[in-house]
Amino acid sequence: MNYRLLGNTGLKVSEIGMGCEGFSEDGFAMTKKLFDMAEKAGVNYFDLYASNPEMRRAVGDAMKGRREKFIVQSHICSIWKNGQYLRTRKLPEVKSGFEEMMELLQADYLDVGMIHYCDALSDWEEIVNGGVLDYAGELKAQGRIHHIGLSSHNPQVALKAVESGAVEVLMFSVNPCYDLQPASEDVEELWAAKSYEGNLTNMDPDRQLLYETCQRLGVGITVMKCFGGGDLLDAKLSPAGAALTVNQCIHYALSRPAVAVVLAGAHSEEQFWQSLTYEDATDEEKDYALAFASFPKISWSGHCMYCSHCAPCPQKIDVAYVTKFLNLTLAQSGVPETVREHYKALEHHAGECVQCGVCETRCPFGVEIRENMRKAKEVFGY
Repeated sequence: MNYRLLGNTGLKVSEIGMGCEGFSEDGFAMTKKLFDMAEKAGVNYFDLYASNPEMRRAVGDAMKGRREKFIVQSHICSIWKNGQYLRTRKLPEVKSGFEEMMELLQADYLDVGMIHYCDALSDWEEIVNGGVLDYAGELKAQGRIHHIGLSSHNPQVALKAVESGAVEVLMFSVNPCYDLQPASEDVEELWAAKSYEGNLTNMDPDRQLLYETCQRLGVGITVMKCFGGGDLLDAKLSPAGAALTVNQCIHYALSRPAVAVVLAGAHSEEQFWQSLTYEDATDEEKDYALAFASFPKISWSGHCMYCSHCAPCPQKIDVAYVTKFLNLTLAQSGVPETVREHYKALEHHAGECVQCGVCETRCPFGVEIRENMRKAKEVFGY
């Protein structure tokens, strides 16, 4: 298992994590089975957004005797009321829901306390002004949560939260179809058929800005909906008009700036195993570029996907990394210190480009790589 740093938290997390969707299968017996598989495979991160008391109790039982082996991301404001799930911002409900969750999980602390499901700017303002964020801060000061997170599907709301400095971890929906869609307060629009009418081109700029800002500020991203609920794996259901593989979906998400872990939802041991095989997959099996380039309904023309099809460079420049660092600076008034140091650490730099253009002949997306190298030399000075 490969591990990545989760932003500036200091947490070293497995790049494959567990979503909780399948925990309720087989009368919640699947919870322990998936945790056993996770421990054996080196998966140390999971998300628990669901508020069902039976599920939370099953997770607590599954972690018994091995709590220290798992990094727990669980949700504040997701409660169980009148026999069903409810999202709330009412402080008495938020507080009682947290206490119930901790009791059922049999845990003294959460590694990440995730403020649950914020997709509207008005909702973020309520979180800030209505006491929820202050309460999360109190829990952190008490050591009951170690880091504050927020889950969202809306890049504009997520960016506002990230730029506030209060959020250390962002749970966000990342896949190649969602990334084409503009910000909306209605999460259903991300997958609505009308949203994919015609030919869509390139990533929504708000989403790209969000990922790059998270990278710049050290906010780690944990990925939900990597497979689009499974639709991306089925040509008949995928809005792209073609199917991707599990490995391609995971690799796309892990290639975005700031992403640390993909929370792979699984309703069976077999489904979880399919995600775990990513760790042993070949570069060819992970490669999404040629599949994207052949999509009948979507085009990423001119947009660098960090896929490295441009390699090898005769000058040994890592073109994908240089481009990523360039993109991290373009929206800024200067070069962020962390980006500057990462660029400096590269063995070869944009200034070494001889403008031969071989890389451009290999790029599936028609990116003007030589122009990017020229810009990078100008921005970084060498």
